[in-house]
Amino acid sequence: MDTKQVGGISVQAVVLEALDHDWGVSLPLCDNLPYDLIIDNRLKLLKIQVKTAWYDDKKDLYLASVRSSCTNRKVYKHKTYDIQDFDFAVIYVKKLSVFYVMPVEVFLSYKSCVCIVEGEKRQRLPASSEYREAWHLIEKAR
Repeated sequence: MDTKQVGGISVQAVVLEALDHDWGVSLPLCDNLPYDLIIDNRLKLLKIQVKTAWYDDKKDLYLASVRSSCTNRKVYKHKTYDIQDFDFAVIYVKKLSVFYVMPVEVFLSYKSCVCIVEGEKRQRLPASSEYREAWHLIEKAR
């Protein structure tokens, strides 16, 4: 699968999870916005950026890019996000069907990638672990 197909699967997984929380969901008509969908948590409309985590065999962990990537079929570009681009990033670990829900300021505090360690591999949990399945952050956002 190409990156558009993988990203589409992740967006749909987040949509299903949001609907399961009884939230409203809206999808933009084009993919030129810095967010992938809007969640209505009954308190506020929230812009959501969806990212897909991939497994890095060498590091034995999952990674998710904190940059936007686009291509015009000839040139592949990376762009950094701004704090006003979205409210939350939701990282989907497809292989495990796990979501990491991060406020934009937390997501952007990572340099290039969010490192996600699943399982009891280390003595202490990485900082990202507190955002594992943290849907309550979206539920209470105002």
